[in-house]
Amino acid sequence: MKLKSWLTLYRLLIRTSIRSRMQYKFNFLLAAVLAALIQISEFLMVAIVLHKFGAIQGWSIYEVGYLFAVMTLSKTLYRTFADEVHHLEKYLVSGDFDQLLTRPMPVLLALMPQNFRIMLGEVLQGGFILCWSLGGMMKGGQVGWTAVPSTLFIIGTGAVILFSIGLATATIGFWTTRIGELQTFTEDAARTAAQYPLSIYPKWMSSLLLIVIPVGFVNYIPSLYILRGELGAWVLAASAGVAIVCLAASLRFWRFGITRYQSTGS
Repeated sequence: MKLKSWLTLYRLLIRTSIRSRMQYKFNFLLAAVLAALIQISEFLMVAIVLHKFGAIQGWSIYEVGYLFAVMTLSKTLYRTFADEVHHLEKYLVSGDFDQLLTRPMPVLLALMPQNFRIMLGEVLQGGFILCWSLGGMMKGGQVGWTAVPSTLFIIGTGAVILFSIGLATATIGFWTTRIGELQTFTEDAARTAAQYPLSIYPKWMSSLLLIVIPVGFVNYIPSLYILRGELGAWVLAASAGVAIVCLAASLRFWRFGITRYQSTGS
């Protein structure tokens, strides 16, 4: 019953945040369009290179587009529901985190709906590239319609993995306060690298992106089965297992980190 009441309160906080943002509809739509254009421009740069050379170590433009889209949509799902986890630093620096500690609900549940935003631009951009990539591979007979539910599944597990990485990184802020540069490495750089086949990187780097910062399980590892039939269907279960382990470990680390939190004072 307590969990149900917390979730009800969480939905209420999300609705409140959405209503406040929709007071400025033009800003919302403009931000969505600009975000989509920025994301598409990033992929277009890669698409131009692939069009020129044909493939990257055997990965076609459709396959690279698939990796890019799955990573984008997984990140979008994570940041839609837990964007403030990525911005925890501002709460620690300003002392606003103290207010969250006084609320009659779990601190993380109170933090996540703060400044809730619908990332419409990223959804449109990621969805367009995903449909284009899958459509091209279906037309060529590389994949069938079973790739669609499998892809939706790994987008969900990928969002959990990215959330776990983001939460673990944010938790370090309880000791360091400033986490911006660390997030650049653990979230931004790692996620950008994993938008492309890990096979193009040196072995030490691909191992880093699979073991230390497991972003490779968001898209690359499951795509080996979904797109190429390699490894076996167990890969999807393995990706879900990695997501569960990462989530459990990050939540435990978060709870431990809160016990080490020291207010900024006055």
